[in-house]
Amino acid sequence: MLTVESMLDRCKRTVDKALRMGADEAEAYMLDKEIITIRLARSRIVEAKGIGDKGLALRVVKDKRVSGASTSLIDDYSIEKVAGHALSSARTINTDGVAWQGLPVKSIPRGILEKGYDPALDAMSIDDSVELAYVMLESARADTLSVSVSVSGTLHVVKERVCIANSNGLELNDKATYIVGNINADLEEQGSSNYEKRVSGVGFRAARMLNSFNADAIGREAAEMALNSKGASRAEEGEYSIIFEPYALGELLSFVFAYNFNAKAYQDGRSCFHGKMGDKIAVDGFSLADEPRRKDALGSKVFDDEGVETYNKHVVEDGIFKGIIYDTFYSSKDGVKSTGNALRAGYPVGRGIVALPYPSFHNIVVREGKFGRDEIIKDTKHGILVSRLWYTYPVNPEQGDFSCTARSGIFEVSNGEIIGARRMLRMVDNLKRLMLNISAIGKESRHVLQWHAIPCTTPSIRVDKVRVVPL
Repeated sequence: MLTVESMLDRCKRTVDKALRMGADEAEAYMLDKEIITIRLARSRIVEAKGIGDKGLALRVVKDKRVSGASTSLIDDYSIEKVAGHALSSARTINTDGVAWQGLPVKSIPRGILEKGYDPALDAMSIDDSVELAYVMLESARADTLSVSVSVSGTLHVVKERVCIANSNGLELNDKATYIVGNINADLEEQGSSNYEKRVSGVGFRAARMLNSFNADAIGREAAEMALNSKGASRAEEGEYSIIFEPYALGELLSFVFAYNFNAKAYQDGRSCFHGKMGDKIAVDGFSLADEPRRKDALGSKVFDDEGVETYNKHVVEDGIFKGIIYDTFYSSKDGVKSTGNALRAGYPVGRGIVALPYPSFHNIVVREGKFGRDEIIKDTKHGILVSRLWYTYPVNPEQGDFSCTARSGIFEVSNGEIIGARRMLRMVDNLKRLMLNISAIGKESRHVLQWHAIPCTTPSIRVDKVRVVPL
């Protein structure tokens, strides 16, 4: 990987080049990233690869018009070409309604990030990663030898270095490591070839430090969920109290909740909570925050992806709508300061080579409640426990309507007891209604990440009066 010194030198030279070509302000962002991916399918390892991802993104400001371009080539000719493209694009942008306040100023972020970089993860090779993936695979197979189970999944080990420099004298660099693993155990019951009649289990773990990562637990969790789902039957259509376990709730938080507290969506009038700042939008005790300094969390960083210092902030506190999240561009529109939420997201986790950052959560956190998982189940008269969702998306964002499908670990609850596993089902609901119908919040949180989504730390929650349609 490139040295921090060489990356920072290239960023400063890029900023100088853009200014000499006519930019009023300029910002260079350079990323050097290594991704090791081990892929499992059909109960064996089918792919092991390492990918290097290097590149530079340039953002320029000309007459308060903001534009950008990026390149995977970092020679002088390519940088001059990128600067030309960015400046040419800036001249075509309409600046109506934007009171641009300038790029972030030079600063030194306070504090340090605990457990954000691990030399042991940085040193991991593809062979090391394959060995760890085998642990995930074998732990799933060990508990399912008596049944026909197909195990699939992935292990990602990610190492990255980033540098940012701008024309206001800001010069920052960071390095980070990540490890993410997931296992799907698909159990096909005897005599059934219908995909929708299969049952499955999912296991997931993620960390920033190798010694925090439990590969064995991933496979065992998936196997246990699949085995407990044997004999699953069709649920009856109707209204239930739904217990969303952390991995399922993380899907809703990333793909439904987060959008509505984003400055871009809010300013465009597309948030279902637009105009409700200061109002009660959820039950007492429900709090939703961004915690970008959270220890060992996938989205944690001391400065955001344009160099603004990060800090914890609530968007919902004890049911009250407290605020939205900003980067520099969208905070300029409202005449306020950035909340340190500029993001240039990359795959499968961490940062990406993106010219124009956008406002986003770093780590979505739901504050823990007072109920254990077993207590929530015992207190549920007519409900369904859901461990995993997929195909989750807004249907009518302005109104808060969304749809999701329960995929794995679906169990019906009657009078405080789990009475059986159920097959896949669909839920169509409304976020505004859902947040006011939360009836229990768990006290045991987990850190989860959905595909191409925002890291979340959340307990289970129970929501009443959710309409369920079996598939």
